[in-house]
Amino acid sequence: MNLSDRREGKITSISAVLDRNIILKGADILTAKGFTQVPNHVLVSDRLSPGSKLAYAMLLKYAWQNDCCFPGQERLAKDMGVTDRSVRTYLQELEAQKFIVIKQRGLGKPNLYELNLSASTTDRKNFPVRTGKKQTSRPEKFSY
Repeated sequence: MNLSDRREGKITSISAVLDRNIILKGADILTAKGFTQVPNHVLVSDRLSPGSKLAYAMLLKYAWQNDCCFPGQERLAKDMGVTDRSVRTYLQELEAQKFIVIKQRGLGKPNLYELNLSASTTDRKNFPVRTGKKQTSRPEKFSY
């Protein structure tokens, strides 16, 4: 694809532009049910265990539908393939690291989970902002 094709708005497949090592093929019965996007700062955080990262992803799965979520811990455990106790441990870890806020809603009601989608200052250091401009060093001032 050349520059004039891009200017004219011609559509080219991404495979023609990028050398890739992951291929996504058409929607099937599994992908038609949807998928969950997890922020990269969560996936690569060294402050979270793999179980906590999965718990965060599951909470996102529930939350995308209504902007908030309140699944029971039994439901989370079943969906994650772990015990209720493991779910509580993962949720406590997420709360301690400020990835979520847990609000109790009352006796017999599931908790409300608020997910923090913003990266913390610590996590931001792992993801520097790229402006697209090439960084150049400024020449030092000379005195004559």
